[in-house]
Amino acid sequence: MNIPRLVVAAPSSGSGKTTVATGLIAALAARGLAVSPHKVGPDYIDPGYHALAAGRPGRNLDAFMCGPERIAPLFLHGAAGADVAVVEGVMGLFDGASGRGELASTAHVAKLLRAPVVLVVDASSQSRSVAALVHGFASWDPEVRLAGVILNRVASDRHELLLREALEEGSGVPVLGAVRRSTAVATPSRHLGLIPAVERSAEALRAVADMGDLVAASVDLDAVLALARTAPPLDAEPWDPAREVAPVAGAPRIAMAGGAAFSFSYAENAELLTAAGAEVVPFDPLHADALPEGTAGLVIGGGFPELYVRELSANGRLRRAIGEFAAAGGPIAAECAGLLYLGRELDGLPMCGVVATSARMTERLTLGYREAVALHDSPLAPAGTRLRGHEFHRTVCEPAAGERPAWGWRLPTGPRTEGFAVDAGAPGAGGADTGTAGTDTAGTDTAGTGTAGANVHASYLHLHWAGSPQLAATFAAAAAAHRAG
Repeated sequence: MNIPRLVVAAPSSGSGKTTVATGLIAALAARGLAVSPHKVGPDYIDPGYHALAAGRPGRNLDAFMCGPERIAPLFLHGAAGADVAVVEGVMGLFDGASGRGELASTAHVAKLLRAPVVLVVDASSQSRSVAALVHGFASWDPEVRLAGVILNRVASDRHELLLREALEEGSGVPVLGAVRRSTAVATPSRHLGLIPAVERSAEALRAVADMGDLVAASVDLDAVLALARTAPPLDAEPWDPAREVAPVAGAPRIAMAGGAAFSFSYAENAELLTAAGAEVVPFDPLHADALPEGTAGLVIGGGFPELYVRELSANGRLRRAIGEFAAAGGPIAAECAGLLYLGRELDGLPMCGVVATSARMTERLTLGYREAVALHDSPLAPAGTRLRGHEFHRTVCEPAAGERPAWGWRLPTGPRTEGFAVDAGAPGAGGADTGTAGTDTAGTDTAGTGTAGANVHASYLHLHWAGSPQLAATFAAAAAAHRAG
């Protein structure tokens, strides 16, 4: 298959590649093109802006979590029917998984996609030196085709002329555009990066439109399209979730949390659950006062519950419903924000009380890829399952793990266990069996004392299920068994 495509990269984080990539997507879409947006790495927030710009889901391409062999198939799956694809990189062009060379870097993904690279350079504090910078990036890895430069934060016509002359003389890489300094398109950020698009609604739409206008006025879009069309055909078949999992009987209904507090989810996770025979029903815990009717399984992904802790805590009816669902043996898979929501309390306010841990915000950022092994059976994975995930949060849970931890992995400081694999219907397990889950008295100090039939999996680890499709199959089977039971 041959889909015109390019990768938007930068020498380092903070160069403006999100603004340029989102603006390119919006500007090309405004021309009537079907644009497929993608993001290198585990980022959830940038794809939200990409989706607003393109009108179709933003997709992640993570060679660490999904494996290099799946990058081209996942790309072709996400880009089906598109006229052009724009892939935004992560960090600096050659920055990948720590200690693993090029793995999961923008350069690595660009090579796997055989895609030309456009380098976004922050030119605000340089002139002729830009040529040395670009020359270095262009020559570092001959397998990476650095085919164009977009100058960002250019101060004036004179500044642009100096930059263009230097690049023409010293790098041989064509300039595709020069974006002037602008505060009008700034996207606000906070402790984990940009504010997700889902939280800003009309404001986010306006920001995306402004990025599109800025790029359309500053970048030669015809040259960009011509460059994208130089990408050769990919020798791969599109990823198909139906080939990854077999459907279970009974079409169990799986509720998937979303909305502003739980906005972190990979599109492929829901697609795999659907392929596994489940009916996936989204709901917003900030507004729903009950689980969707007929819920047989519950997935609560990542997000920012700490910003909505008062609203989540005040929704006692839903918290009680989740506690009762867990106590009745309903399978639950929760990661990061979901873990915080299932705990006893978050920043002093009561949560669902399904697992006996309390969380609080801190100043310390915990960040990085993890190679994990499931230490106990859960509705997500049997004990011994090995997979790769990503951790990204500023909260801590006390305790960090139950007596039956969800995962184990090794850090430079030593081995670590984390998360909870809990039989929430067992006496003493998280307090859910007492009927008090979702109240101020929910929870006990004995989480994790359930039997081998754990029905709740709660952990900080973010997982891309396309890299481990058995997760969807296992969870769908648990939901089907609960529905039938």
